[in-house]
Amino acid sequence: MTKNLTSGDPMRLIFFFSLPLVAGNMMQQLYSFVDTLIVGRFLGVSALAAVGCTGSLMFLALGFIMGFCVGITICTGQRFGAEDMDGVRRSTAACIILGMVATLLLTAIVLPLTRPMLVLMETPVEIIDGAQDFITVIFAGLIIFLFLYLQNCLVRALGDSKIPTVMLGIALFLNIVLEPIAILVLGWGIPGAALATVISQGLGALIFFAYIRRRIPVLHVRRSDFCLDRALLWEHLRVGLPMGFQGTVIAIGAVILQIALNNLGAVAVAAYAASQKIDAVAVMPMLSFGYAMAAYTAQNYGAQKYDRIRAGVRACLKLSMGFAVLIGALLIAFGTHILALFIEGDAAASDVIAYGHMFLIVNGSCYLILALLLVYRNVLQGLGQSVMPTVAGAMELLMRAGAAIFLCAQFGFLGACFANPLAWIGAGVPVVIAYYWTQKTLRAPA
Repeated sequence: MTKNLTSGDPMRLIFFFSLPLVAGNMMQQLYSFVDTLIVGRFLGVSALAAVGCTGSLMFLALGFIMGFCVGITICTGQRFGAEDMDGVRRSTAACIILGMVATLLLTAIVLPLTRPMLVLMETPVEIIDGAQDFITVIFAGLIIFLFLYLQNCLVRALGDSKIPTVMLGIALFLNIVLEPIAILVLGWGIPGAALATVISQGLGALIFFAYIRRRIPVLHVRRSDFCLDRALLWEHLRVGLPMGFQGTVIAIGAVILQIALNNLGAVAVAAYAASQKIDAVAVMPMLSFGYAMAAYTAQNYGAQKYDRIRAGVRACLKLSMGFAVLIGALLIAFGTHILALFIEGDAAASDVIAYGHMFLIVNGSCYLILALLLVYRNVLQGLGQSVMPTVAGAMELLMRAGAAIFLCAQFGFLGACFANPLAWIGAGVPVVIAYYWTQKTLRAPA
């Protein structure tokens, strides 16, 4: 069910809009979490490291698609807020065309470069074959991921955060069922884990499409809706491309950091992989508050209700910062117990857990910074701004690269742990400045 976010209490709207997003985004992360967990427990440390070291490469491709989809559907949300339903359908058609073209081009680029990128990252010899097997299957299925995620973003832009959550839950359930079958029953090993993920996402996308055809008529595009002019396509690309490249730029920093980790050995790679999966799930509520703020801002900007945008920012900051303190404390206190789920009975298990807990302590203590970054960056994106979020992405790249080049060399794994907090600080400064500069220019219509 679509929802108008231009009326009602901002705190209440953002909170209840975010709740399904929390579950949905956690489910999105749980795909990778489940891969890592099952591989680690049933195939051992080497397999865990092989899958784990592909995380930055996955982010390189998936980060672009996710950022691009969020960006182009901002335009859809603005039209919905302005009650322009014909515009919503034409925007949907533009999103479909641009999403498919961008993803197919990306697939053609990254598939042939899989092995060279792993070599460039100095992936340890003992895990490079497994890593290549896993990431090749994931890259081949990028178009399937697009279909699932684009539908998610379109429906979310219309104010519905519940149905995307349900659909992602269905896809995740299918993955949990299929992956053990692929690994334990069929004996397909690491490639089987990746294939199960792709198949589950494909089935989830088909179910999502069937639901939209039955229940969301405003997204029923007609043949005439695909007769798009250059101005409309450029309007979407103007927001989508910078946000897509923002995700890619951030991922490049992650790749550089992964190179430094690979030089520290398989134990460091495994520890970073496991702790990063935990961190990714832990920060999902903060990410969800940010996504809710983007949808809320887009609709209210389309409706020219600028005072509501400011009120929403204040409410969202309270929610996100409060959660940041809570989850950070929990990870610091109980991180070792969670890490123990990933690895059991291996000689290197204790070292993996010790390193992983170090990561959780450093990152968990800096979640307040991340909370600020996510709120302000998503507000700017909801306003259709692309320059400053891109600058923020470049700052993240520089900070992560700096941590990899200098801190890892000086402090080893501890240096890698500080990569995220430094990136958050680097990205947070420009977006906070940009927001307070921008909000001065927003004036209620006469």
